[in-house]
Order: sequence, then C-alpha cells, then structure tokens
Amino acid sequence: MSQYAYGGQAVIEGVMMRGGQNMAVAVRRASGEIVEHCEKVVSLTERWRILNLPFIRGFILLVESLIMGVQTLAYSANQVVEEVGETISPWEMALSVMFALGAGIILFFLIPVWLAHFLTPYLPSPLYQNLGEGFLRMLIFLLYVLIISLLPDIQRVFAYHGAEHKVIHAYEAGEVLVVENVRKYSTLHPRCGTSFLLFVMLISIVVFSLCGDLSLAMRLLSRVLLLPVIAGISYEFLKFTGKYQKVWLISWLSIPGLWLQKLTTRQPDDQQLEVALYALKKVMASQAGDQ
Repeated sequence: MSQYAYGGQAVIEGVMMRGGQNMAVAVRRASGEIVEHCEKVVSLTERWRILNLPFIRGFILLVESLIMGVQTLAYSANQVVEEVGETISPWEMALSVMFALGAGIILFFLIPVWLAHFLTPYLPSPLYQNLGEGFLRMLIFLLYVLIISLLPDIQRVFAYHGAEHKVIHAYEAGEVLVVENVRKYSTLHPRCGTSFLLFVMLISIVVFSLCGDLSLAMRLLSRVLLLPVIAGISYEFLKFTGKYQKVWLISWLSIPGLWLQKLTTRQPDDQQLEVALYALKKVMASQAGDQ
C-alpha cells in the first residue's frame, strides 16, 4: 500500500505532480531538455482543522488546485516560449484562467438556466424545469469536451494527462518506475479531475432540483452561490469512490467518469512518459527529504 496518494495534472509539454506537502512540475523544452521546479506546498486544510471537515475541504482544495494550476501553467508556458525570447507573466496567466473560469460558469451553469427558463410553459412543474436544466448542462459539457478534444494542441496536453495517469498507476502497483514498466498501464484513473467535473455536473442536477420554483434572477444567483456546496459534495464522492475501487458496486460508480476520460486522455509516447516519471520522482524525493 502506497504511503501517499500522489496526483497531478498535465501542463504545457509537461506534468505537475503533488503529494504530501510538496509539488514538482517537469517540462520538456523544444531542445529536448527536461526542466523542473519543486516547491513546498501546505494546504489550508492542514493548517486549520475546521477547513478539513468533510464537504468544506472539497471547495478549499478546489480553489488551491486552481491557484497551483495557474502557477504551473505559467511555469510550463514560459519554459516553452522563452526559447524564442518570449515570456508569460503569472498575472497574464492568472487573468487567462480567471476569464476561462468565468466563461465556464456562464457556459455550464448560467446558460442552461436561461435556456430552461424558456421551456417553463411546456413543463408540468418546477422539478421538470430543473431536471431539464440539468440535461442541458450535461449536454453542453459533453459537447465542449468533445470539441476541444479534437484540437491538436489540446491532444498533446491530453497525452501528458494520459502519461500522468499511467505513472500514478505504476506507482500504486509498486512497480519500478521506468518507462518500460509504465507503458502497460491504463490512461484512465478513478481519482481524475475529469471524473470530478462529471460528478459536479451530476450532483448539480440533484441539488438544483431541490431548489423549487424560483424567478429567473434567483435561479441564476442560486447556481453561483451553490457551487461551493456542489464542489464539496463532489469531492467527497470522488474520494469515496477512489478509496473503495475494490468494492465492485462502488467501482461501478466510477465508470461514467472513466468513459469521459477516454476523451480527455490520449496514449502518450515514451518521451511524455519520461517527463511524467521525472515529475513523480522529483516530488517523491522532496517528500522523502522532509521525513
């Protein structure tokens, strides 16, 4: 049994890995050189016990992941572009991510509310309106993932996403961490952020269906205000299903998320696996140095 549940994310031409109280990101430059950055990270959930309570910690960890995502994306982007004499500031990357986050809230939460509002005369009750809104939200989300998965640049990021999963699988299986041992593992993993997003979509249907009959303005406001609640529930659900994957009934709950990962991951090549291994080994070495 592995001592730490390492995880991470794909970045531009690289992978970030996090475990315990450390983070490492590895990026391959155009020259073929792998560069890395390590730093110590301590979650607010470890500093204040109240923030580590179930259903609270999920939202805190989500915000921290977004902040770390901005930092690692800025680092990876700069490693790729600085060879041509350009740099991207953390503020530029932060603004880009904030814009993307705002656009995501509008696209996946507010637009479905607006569309469902026009279906009100054709639906027998507010419950059906809320369920219709959830169906529209899921449809928009799936179409969005499908469309971006066709973009060549995104496909490279998705290949690094697959490399991250393969390396984590190999680590959790107790393998010697070399490319030859990692190749055979799946690009799908039950603790993936893609599965988390799917849980958010599904759980939002349940939560919003309980809101009853609201005006359009109140419906829009409630969708934004309830996002932390949905994120907290989704995190606990992901954590629960990831922990008990050997229980067949619970493992079935992970299947929709694994199916969706077929769109958000690609089979990596050996060079991408090498980068993911580099990142994991760096964060493991940092973790061991803190013990």
